[in-house]
Amino acid sequence: MKRDSVLTRVVRIFETFEPDAPALRVTDIARRAGLHVATASRLIDELVGHGWLRRDPDRRIRVGVRLWELASRASPTLGLREAAMPFMEDLHAVVGHHTQLAVLEDREVLFVERLSAPGAVVNVTRVAGRLPLHASSSGLVLLAHAPADLQEQVLAGPLGPFRRTTLTDPARLRRFLADVRRDGYAYCAGFIDEETTGIAVPLRGRGGDVVAALSVIVPNDDSARMQIPALRAAARGISRTLSQ
Repeated sequence: MKRDSVLTRVVRIFETFEPDAPALRVTDIARRAGLHVATASRLIDELVGHGWLRRDPDRRIRVGVRLWELASRASPTLGLREAAMPFMEDLHAVVGHHTQLAVLEDREVLFVERLSAPGAVVNVTRVAGRLPLHASSSGLVLLAHAPADLQEQVLAGPLGPFRRTTLTDPARLRRFLADVRRDGYAYCAGFIDEETTGIAVPLRGRGGDVVAALSVIVPNDDSARMQIPALRAAARGISRTLSQ
C-alpha cells in the first residue's frame, strides 16, 4: 500500500485543528490525523521549530503565529477585506450588532471578517468558520448567484436543518433563491437562531460577477427590515471599490 507523503501527513495534522478545538494534545492530533503517535510527535516538533505550530505551557499544541502571518500575507481575500472594511465599519456603527463578510468555498460559505459589539444578538458564525450554503443569509446569497451546476448539487441534498425555519425542501429553496436574485437580498428570520435575523446582499467585482456576500445579524423583530437600505448602500460602496 502506498504511504502518504510527508506533506500529506503535515496537511492532515493542520486539519485536526477546528474552531472548537484550537489546542490539542499530541495524542489527540495523532488520532484525528490517523498517524502513529511517534510520527505525529516528530512532525509536530519540526513544525513547532519553524513556528508553524506552537506548544503551550500545558504541552497542548496550537497553530503558530508564523502560519497565520504567511496565510494573511498571501490570502486571496486580502484585497476583498481591505476594500470592505471601511464600509463594514460604517454599517456596523448603524446596525450595532454583527456585520459579516463571506465568500463561497466549495459547497460552504466561509466567513472571512466579522465586526461585533458587546451585548449583540446570538451569532454562531466566526472568522474562518463555515456554514452550509442553504442555512444562512450569506450562503443563500452566494448560492443564488453560484453556477447552475453547484446550485443543483446543493438542491439534491442533503439539506440539514438548524431550525424548523431552515430551508430543507428543495422546491422551497429553489423559489427562495429566485426571490434573492429578484429582490437583491436574502432575508432570513430565525433560520439559525429564533431570536435573530440574518440579512445578506451580494458584492460584485469587475464584470459584475458576485464575489462575496455582506450580511448583518440583528434581532428578529419588526425593525430588522429597516437595516436593508444601509446594507445595500454599503454593498454598493464595496462593489464600486472592487470594480475599480
